[in-house]
Amino acid sequence: MMQKLRHVLREEIEGLHIKLLLGKLVLRLLPPYVGSRLRVRILRWVGFDIGHGTVMSGTPIISGVGPIYNRLRVGNDCYFNVDSFFDLSAPITIGDYVRLGHQVMLMTNTHKMGESICRAGDLECFPVTIGRGAWLGARCTILPGVTVGEGAVVAAGAVVTKDVPPNCIVGGVPAKLIKRFEEFEMATNGVHA
Repeated sequence: MMQKLRHVLREEIEGLHIKLLLGKLVLRLLPPYVGSRLRVRILRWVGFDIGHGTVMSGTPIISGVGPIYNRLRVGNDCYFNVDSFFDLSAPITIGDYVRLGHQVMLMTNTHKMGESICRAGDLECFPVTIGRGAWLGARCTILPGVTVGEGAVVAAGAVVTKDVPPNCIVGGVPAKLIKRFEEFEMATNGVHA
């Protein structure tokens, strides 16, 4: 009985990260778009690896169990708009010069397909990587195991289920290739291939 109680108690508090909770209490005092660099400093103090020159217009929502602090790596000179969501069940790596729009979700966990009595089976976790210079539009969702290539653009509201090649634009649900960046660059310069 006592062993079961300890097991249940451990399950109930495994997502409690005291240092992150303290950091969030301080950050709660800052309204959106105020203290963007201070947010980053406090998240570094908490234990996250966030590069020089990165700013956050709002405090991201961070979830995950276990050693979450070593699962987030953010490069230099990144920008995060308000209400980003980072699921740190597995590592999230964000390269230099990445831009995240409002309410972007980076998900690292999902469930295996279960039987008909309960389709959400066992939990699975896969890392997410966002390449250097990528731009993730407002309210897009990056699902577990996805890599967004360098210089790629994910359109607002897209749900990315597969890797995104470098230097292209994807959008839709599920996200599909819209245009390669070279084609986009030529079109904006008045040159058509």
